Amino acid sequence: MAAGGRSWFRALALGVSFLKCLLIPAYYSTDFEVHRNWLAITHNLPLSQWYYEATSEWTLDYPPFFAWFEYALSHVAKYFDPKMLVIENLNYTSRATIFFQRFSVIFTDILFIYAVRECCRCVNGKRAAKDILEKPTFILAVLLLWNFGLLIVDHIHFQYNGFLFGLMLLSVARLCQKRYLEGALLFAVLLHFKHIYMYVAPAYGIYLLRSYCFTANNADGSLKWRSFSFLHVTLLGLIVCLVSALSLGPFIVLGQLPQVISRLFPFKRGLCHAYWAPNFWALYNAVDKALTIFGLKCNFLDPTKIPKASMTGGLVQEFQHTVLPSVTPLATLICTFISILPSVFCLWFKPQGPRGFLQCLVLCALSSFMFGWHVHEKAILLAILPLSLLSVQRAKDAGIYLILTTTGHFSLFPLLFTPPELPIKILLMLLFTVYSFSSLKSLFRRERPLLNWLETIYLAQLVPLEIFCEIVFPLTPWKGHFPFVPLLLTSVYCALGVAYAWLKLYVSVLTERISVRQKAE
Repeated sequence: MAAGGRSWFRALALGVSFLKCLLIPAYYSTDFEVHRNWLAITHNLPLSQWYYEATSEWTLDYPPFFAWFEYALSHVAKYFDPKMLVIENLNYTSRATIFFQRFSVIFTDILFIYAVRECCRCVNGKRAAKDILEKPTFILAVLLLWNFGLLIVDHIHFQYNGFLFGLMLLSVARLCQKRYLEGALLFAVLLHFKHIYMYVAPAYGIYLLRSYCFTANNADGSLKWRSFSFLHVTLLGLIVCLVSALSLGPFIVLGQLPQVISRLFPFKRGLCHAYWAPNFWALYNAVDKALTIFGLKCNFLDPTKIPKASMTGGLVQEFQHTVLPSVTPLATLICTFISILPSVFCLWFKPQGPRGFLQCLVLCALSSFMFGWHVHEKAILLAILPLSLLSVQRAKDAGIYLILTTTGHFSLFPLLFTPPELPIKILLMLLFTVYSFSSLKSLFRRERPLLNWLETIYLAQLVPLEIFCEIVFPLTPWKGHFPFVPLLLTSVYCALGVAYAWLKLYVSVLTERISVRQKAE
């Protein structure tokens, strides 16, 4: 990145950091207490008790590297307010505690900023523009640094996704730069910080196998099997084993690995999170609810045998569907595996280099989001952020990006339900959405429209939906009897858009023709 490029990038980074500081006094969720409790656990207890401590309901359920991250933070936290490190101080807050935890998120975002800069260096520069505002690198930097979803999830709702996505984007950048071992190491470390990134592990595994372990292709683009490098496979294996040993080794020695795994994968939490993620299971639940109401109206169902508000009471627990078959963790695993397979096959048999890897990564993330067990609505960011890199390189991907980001970000609105945050979330999303549409439209102005009329109408209906959920519905008598309706409408309507974007990207990848030259490269 040239000197001029560094100046505008620095301005974008400083600007968004200043905005994050302004959000310090904003509402925060129970995740704030979750991380305070983890600070206390890792600071006061020996390693052998980290994954057994249960004074709070918010037990440690992230991989060991994140626990060590909390341990490191706790030694800085003690200089701000030692009381936040007392395990028994449940729901403890003070000005110093709020400032420290908020600022720790902002500080660790430095890694995310660095990763964005590296990703901007990987963008194809064929679309030259005299105006800096129309350059793909500038647009990408804004789409990533000022991403609406990441801003509200980390800096209002409260989490540490920024530096974790920084690790992921940095690993993507290293793979694009053909620094395969660095990319593999970064991703292996990331998995031991937060295991949700297992969703995209198939894309990494296949791409490294295809591009690094096999070192050459035939003239027609097919794999040259004799080019297999045992040394490269060994190096990758060593990276995975060493990182895993460093993370899990102490717990294996203590005989606590089953306990750690049980914390990381709590299947008893149920199919859906309290806030329904806008995925296939939201549609499935809605259909089951509609069939239940129809069955009761027509006297096909016995009211005494139907659990009250089993899926809409906001509880995180197991439940049974009323009409449709109940879904088990194994069923979601099978659905996820089947939905990921086509993207993995395309990455192997239709190699397109880094762009093909990014397409597979996004499809793996979306497939897992659509069919996974107990998916959080925040997981949509796992697809939105890497899709940003594709959106500035091809008009077709830009159109898919606009649909996915608009619906995915809108589905995050229920996370911020307090009145003071209403104008903040609307204004921030409006600004980001308007910029996304205008910048990408300008970038591809010589090509066909990014959205067709039906897609435009669908996205436009989010406005009346928000007005109904936030203004009209609270004034009706339905609020007391059916408090779940706004959430249900938001989840189901956004699920249609996310599913459409997923299918459209899949069709694009499966039907795309690859030239012999592209295959050979």
